[in-house]
Amino acid sequence: MKKIFVAALSVLFGIVNTHAAEWQVRTACAGDIKVLCQQPGDWQFELHVDSIDGKEILSVGLTSDSLRMPPRFDVIISVPQLDTHHLWRPGDMDRCQLRPDWMGYYSSHLAFDMPLYAFINSNNGNRLTVAASEPLRNVDAQFGLVEEGSTLLGKLSYFNGPQTRMTRYETKVMLDPRPVMWSEAIKEGAGWMTAEAALEPVAAQDAAFAPLYSTWYNFHQNVTADRIERECLEASRMGMKTIILDDGWQTDDNNRGYAFCGDWQVSHNRFPDFASHVKRVQDMGMKYMVWYSVPYVGRKSRNYERFKGKYLSESADAGVLDPRFPEVREFLCSTYENAMKEYGLDGFKLDFIDSFRFDNVDPAEADNYDGRDIKSLPAAIDVLMKEIYRRLSAVRPDVLIEFRQRYMGPAMRQYGNMFRAGDCPADMQSNRQRIANLRLTSGESAVHSDMLEWNLNETPENAARHILSALFGVVQYSMMLGELPENHTKVIRHWLDFSQAHRETLLKSEFRPYHPEKCYPVIEAESDDELIVAVYDDMSVPEMKTSGKRTYVINASGAPSLVLDMPANPRRVVAYDVYGCEAAAPEIVKGVQRVAVPLSGYLQIEY
Repeated sequence: MKKIFVAALSVLFGIVNTHAAEWQVRTACAGDIKVLCQQPGDWQFELHVDSIDGKEILSVGLTSDSLRMPPRFDVIISVPQLDTHHLWRPGDMDRCQLRPDWMGYYSSHLAFDMPLYAFINSNNGNRLTVAASEPLRNVDAQFGLVEEGSTLLGKLSYFNGPQTRMTRYETKVMLDPRPVMWSEAIKEGAGWMTAEAALEPVAAQDAAFAPLYSTWYNFHQNVTADRIERECLEASRMGMKTIILDDGWQTDDNNRGYAFCGDWQVSHNRFPDFASHVKRVQDMGMKYMVWYSVPYVGRKSRNYERFKGKYLSESADAGVLDPRFPEVREFLCSTYENAMKEYGLDGFKLDFIDSFRFDNVDPAEADNYDGRDIKSLPAAIDVLMKEIYRRLSAVRPDVLIEFRQRYMGPAMRQYGNMFRAGDCPADMQSNRQRIANLRLTSGESAVHSDMLEWNLNETPENAARHILSALFGVVQYSMMLGELPENHTKVIRHWLDFSQAHRETLLKSEFRPYHPEKCYPVIEAESDDELIVAVYDDMSVPEMKTSGKRTYVINASGAPSLVLDMPANPRRVVAYDVYGCEAAAPEIVKGVQRVAVPLSGYLQIEY
């Protein structure tokens, strides 16, 4: 490790300073980085830069002689826009758009995104990846193009909004300019954040990687025991191993919304004997998970008045609980623990963790934090979620806990083992993008697709494209399986079989998504003995490899052929259609050529 010495390693204030203070720290990859504090007060700043493995790490330390509110400060990076065309970020759904700096405002905290940004070029190259080590507190960001002079701005802002008093704070910012594939820089950045914060993700049980059935898009709130059991019988026959019972089980109301959340009592009209129902489904070979909207207590629930004065915010529908109250944390922990014991559940879908936030004002300030044993909201969320996992895993060590995209940063991996793409009903492109983004930042945690649905009048080939866009995540299905046309059922069965036969490669091996600015038209997964290439755009030209491994080329483009760049004449080519039945194999030779590939089928190539 090489330390880079800078002109101003530290600035110490012996008296209260109400004037802005600015420091410049020299780096090799980004020139001078500015650290700006508008009102440092008596806070002392210390900065230095280290260089390791081609990356540079900026460390920022703040100290005060007494317990004080920390000052807002910014870390500002400015570099020329050279061979840099796109900005990638974890929650981005805009094709990696490089916005003007005055539009490029983002934010992250424990339960919302993560402070990880990458300037990349149009050839899958990393230009500058920036990661912040702060896993809990809010980090606002401004990343974009400065019109004057075509320069790139990256600004990380700390301590915006309500804070708690402290005497010391330390944080780091990693700069990665290495000329590697952008996805490699992202994976290493996410891993660095996890290691730097000394976080310990929970292990993903093997069951977390099993195909899953969800009730949400097909039933919404209109769930009943008999209908669920009929569907689970079909799901288990197809090879699905888990069910998530979503919203509706706790209310007789079907109007959506969250007004009836918070009591968490099973509707006896829908489920006369819930424990027996769960057992019947488990006897079919499926694990049983149940949805809870963690922070919400609805205005029409009995518990609403019980927690009056203990909400972070309130809407017309529901209040958002303040986890800084010990009785709030105990209520939530005991609710899930008791449900697991009483009904024999295998896990939970814990939703809306990102709603634990302030609406500009901390309600605790008005009553001097009365009744709250933790003053920091991120710290309270951390304590809550760790206690939930501890108590549930004590009951069932292999407990399954699903979180949803936007609350998916490195800290969240301490509390759950399944991370699902954000809601995008019947949008195969968004599902593919979201799965790929999650794969790059989730380490060894199981990444799940958003629930699949499609119109029953679709062709089998187009129905299959929804599955193929989700194939590099654990596929969640949310169709009325008992109402599917037989040809759709055959499609699901085949691709379920394929996904399980190749599970290690698809879900746990080297993962390479290409061209995020084009919505990932080609995605590869490679294990020790096979390579799987999925092509989602018939005009993209994947460069095939001669590793000697068996190669599968999946045609998810919607066209009857693909353009392949073959490095050698293959020894053997077998074609399969959308149902997995063998089809006429095309002639393939070395070089670039358009090759007939069955719609939503694939080629098996051996060299």
